[in-house]
Amino acid sequence: MASSELAHALARIAAALERAFPPPLERIALEGADAFVFEPGAGGLRPVSRISRLPLHLLHGISRQAEILLANTRRFAQGLPANNALLWGARGMGKSSLVKAVHGQVLAERPGALVLIEIHRDDLGHLGPLLHALARTDRRCLLFCDDLSFDSRGTDYRSLKALLEGGLEGRPENVLIYATSNRRHLLPREAIEQEQRTALHPGEVVEEKISLSDRFGLSLGFHPCSQEDYLAMVERYADHFGLAIDREPLRDQALAWARERGGRSGRIAWQFIQDLAGRLGVRIALG
Repeated sequence: MASSELAHALARIAAALERAFPPPLERIALEGADAFVFEPGAGGLRPVSRISRLPLHLLHGISRQAEILLANTRRFAQGLPANNALLWGARGMGKSSLVKAVHGQVLAERPGALVLIEIHRDDLGHLGPLLHALARTDRRCLLFCDDLSFDSRGTDYRSLKALLEGGLEGRPENVLIYATSNRRHLLPREAIEQEQRTALHPGEVVEEKISLSDRFGLSLGFHPCSQEDYLAMVERYADHFGLAIDREPLRDQALAWARERGGRSGRIAWQFIQDLAGRLGVRIALG
C-alpha cells in the first residue's frame, strides 16, 4: 500500500474512532445562544443562531396538546417540577413544530430562561456525558429528540430508559427531555411481534421495551385531522403571511393539493402554503 493510501486509511480509522468514542465533555458553554445541536463527534454543542419555527398561535387543531405542553414548559423554566414529555401519533400533525413553538413562546415571556438542545437518535448513547456536563451549568435545558424510535436489535433505548427515571443520580434538576415519535411505544409492531416469537420469555422482553414510553410523565397523542381542521390551518397560514387570494379558490386549491398527496395534515397544509406563496411571489420568513 502506498504511503498516501495508508495515510488516508489511517485518517478514516481515526475519524471513525472519534465518532464512536468522542472526547469527554469537560465543560459546555451555553452562552450566546438559546438553541444548540448536540454533536458528540465534533466535541459538544453547535449553536443555532436562528430556529426555523412557527409561532404557537399558528398551530391549529392541537390546542389541548399545546396548552398542556406549554404549561409544563413554563413550570420548568420557572424552576418548578415538570415532566419529561413524549409527543406521539400521526405524521405531520405538528409534534416537532409544537416543541419548537413552545420553546419560542417561553423565551418570549422569559428571555434566556430556557435552552433547546437537539439530540439525534443515533447519539443517545452519549447522553450520559452530556447530562453530566449540563448539570454543571446554570441554565435550564430542554433536550429534544425528534422522530424517536427503536428497532428490535437496538440497545440505545436502555440508556434513555435509565436517564428518564432510573439510576442513582437520576436526571439533572436543570434538564428536561422532550421526544416525538410516530409510534406510541417507540417500537414498530413487527419488531414487537418478532420479539414475541423468538424470545424465551416474550412477555418480559416486550414489556421491557414498551415500558420506555411509560417513563415519560407526559404522553400527548396527535391524530389525523379532519377536512375542516386542514382548511382552517391553510386559512390561518394564508392570513398570517398576507397571501392575497380569495377564500373559495384557496380552499379548492388546498383540497386538490391534499388529494394529490393522499391525505391531510399540518405538514401538507404548510407545504401547500409554501407552494402558494412561491406562485404569488411572497417570501415567508420563519423564526
